[in-house]
Amino acid sequence: MPSPLLSLVTAELSAPADPRAAAMARALAAKYPQAARAVLFYGSCLRERNLDGLMLDFYLIVSDYGAAYGKGWLARANRLIPPNVFPFEHDGLIAKYAVLSEADFARLCGPQADNVSVWARFAQPSRLLWTSDEQARAGVIAAVALAAPTLLSLARPMAKGEDVLALWRAGFTLTYNAELRAERKGRSLSIVDADPERYRGFGEAAVAQGLPPSPLDPLRHWRRLQRRGKWLSIVRLAKASFTYAGGIDYLAWKINRHAGTAIEIRPWQRRWPLLGALTLLPRLFLRGSIR
Repeated sequence: MPSPLLSLVTAELSAPADPRAAAMARALAAKYPQAARAVLFYGSCLRERNLDGLMLDFYLIVSDYGAAYGKGWLARANRLIPPNVFPFEHDGLIAKYAVLSEADFARLCGPQADNVSVWARFAQPSRLLWTSDEQARAGVIAAVALAAPTLLSLARPMAKGEDVLALWRAGFTLTYNAELRAERKGRSLSIVDADPERYRGFGEAAVAQGLPPSPLDPLRHWRRLQRRGKWLSIVRLAKASFTYAGGIDYLAWKINRHAGTAIEIRPWQRRWPLLGALTLLPRLFLRGSIR
């Protein structure tokens, strides 16, 4: 018998999604016929009824990076600094997708991860829109089921009170401080407030099955995660300037959408996107547009 948490994760991942997103996931998998194992749909677009004009978010899970890219720098970059991120268009919709191997996805959903980026996202709702076979499906479900216990175990020593919603709120606040974020202050709390029944149910099931051990020095552990998270955000941004056509325009769009700014990208920043992005960051920090 699966655990209550695994049953909740399975049901949520299997819930219906927008048919256009599902078609996009199938088309994305078809780009990697030798490597694609699963496609997950996540993020704010999951709650939207009209996807036109929005940037959808997917994770493509592959068997390994060599099978996905062949020999070359993309495989090495994905292995050294996962994930690689690329743009994608299908049937009038636009998206970005991150690529992770099955092994990296499972590792980065669990407490052994050295950064928050994967488990913080998959502790939230997502949909499993395509898998290559039943083994791939079971592996992704098992990995996603690690995400909520990881967040809650790391948040528990830092939370005010033992109520499970307090653990979630503390966890998301801490994870938002461990990445470069364009969202307004309070966004981390609104995640839980938008669907408290979901988070209470998942949280109680995770606590009942037993959370992973919390760090012996939680404050030091979170400081390490936050330092590494900020550094990784900048490194991934630099890497995306080579893998993501129009990446600097996407960066501006996302910051404008979430932070209410009006950033305009200049022609020279498009010609040299890495330099443009790096010169943009200090101004955004000073304005408080990103944290």
